[in-house]
Amino acid sequence: MNVTLRAISAYGKNNTPLRTNRGIEYEVFARVTRSLTEALNADVTEFPKLVEALHANRQLWNTLAADVADVDNALPEMLRAQIFYLAEFVNFHTSKALAGNATVSALLDVNLSVMRGLSLKG
Repeated sequence: MNVTLRAISAYGKNNTPLRTNRGIEYEVFARVTRSLTEALNADVTEFPKLVEALHANRQLWNTLAADVADVDNALPEMLRAQIFYLAEFVNFHTSKALAGNATVSALLDVNLSVMRGLSLKG
């Protein structure tokens, strides 16, 4: 490859689309939700996979809770309160799921609902 072609390759048009904050948040939820779904459908012997997926989901929601608890967060107060409540629910329900006293279906429902909201234009 000659110098000109390498320069064009390195400095040419960037075809990577710009990602919005909503798009990034959606991708994170999609990755965690996919992991939960795969763990749910895994063989019973793959319990560590479920634990890992539940932990990642709990971390996501703990991060969201910390973000909406910040006084500088620009979201409307009611939405911040709702997200914080959902984070508390996820934390509680995750503990129940880890103890074998609940399934992860409610956690999947919450994540999928958030993903639907993030995918809306607006």
